[in-house]
Amino acid sequence: MATLPNPLPSLATSGAQLPPGAMVDATIDGPWHEPLLWYADEPASPGTWAAMRAAGRPVGLLPVLLDGGRSDQWPEDWDLMPDSASYPGDHDAEEVLGEYWADCAPDELGAAAEWPGLAPSPAADGPDEPDDLAAAIADECTGPDGWYPGTRAALVPARRSADIPAAIGWSGPVNYEDDVARLCAVLRSWEDRFGIRIVVIGFDTLTVSVGRPPTTLAEARALAAEHFAFCPDNIDQSPPYDLDVYAEKMVLKQETWSFWWD
Repeated sequence: MATLPNPLPSLATSGAQLPPGAMVDATIDGPWHEPLLWYADEPASPGTWAAMRAAGRPVGLLPVLLDGGRSDQWPEDWDLMPDSASYPGDHDAEEVLGEYWADCAPDELGAAAEWPGLAPSPAADGPDEPDDLAAAIADECTGPDGWYPGTRAALVPARRSADIPAAIGWSGPVNYEDDVARLCAVLRSWEDRFGIRIVVIGFDTLTVSVGRPPTTLAEARALAAEHFAFCPDNIDQSPPYDLDVYAEKMVLKQETWSFWWD
C-alpha cells in the first residue's frame, strides 16, 4: 500500500502526550519492517478519543478504538496482513460493490436482484461535524458502562479514517475479501457521502460514526443495498434477515453502523 512516511518510529520524540502503550509490528507472517500502529496499555475513557486526535494529527496519525472482544484478543494476535493490502485509491467503490453484489445477491436476495448503484448523498446535513460526532460516539463506547467496555485507544498512520484498515493490514473480513483496501475504497466513498469515521475496530468487527445519515426511507433503502454488498453477514446472519427491515431499523437516521464478518 502506498503511504506517507510512517511517523510511528519517531513517536517517542515527537512531543505527543500519550499514555503508556506499545507499538505493534506483528503480522501473520512475522514482524513487519515498521510499526503498524501504537495502542494504549489501559482501557480508554470518555475524552480519550479527542485527546488522541489532538496528539496524533500533527504528526500524521489518526485515532481509533480497539476492541479485544470477549476473548481479550489484541492486534498482536489479529493475523494482520499488510502485505496483502493494496492502495484504497486504486479501487472504485461502485465497481467494488457491484462485484460483491453480483457474487452474493442472486443467492441471498433472489435471482432477479439487480445492483441498484450507489445511493445518493443525503439531502440533509447532520447536526454535528463528522469528527465531533466521532468523538462523541467514541465517548459512548468507552468506560465501564460503555457500548464496548475495555476498548483501548490506538493511533494509526493513515491519510484518512477510511484507510485505517488497509494501513494496518486488517484481516477481519478475510473470509469475504482478502484485500481490505477494496473495502476501504467503499469506506472512502461513505466518508465523502455520509461523513463516516471509523471509531472501533476489532478482530472481525467494525463500527463507524455517521455524520450525515439517511433521513428518508428511500435513502436508507438505497444505502442498505450497499451495506449488503459490503457485508452480507449483516443481513443474512442477523434477524430478521430482510433488507427493507434492515434499512428501516439499522440505517435510517442511525449515527452508527456496525459490521461483522464470519
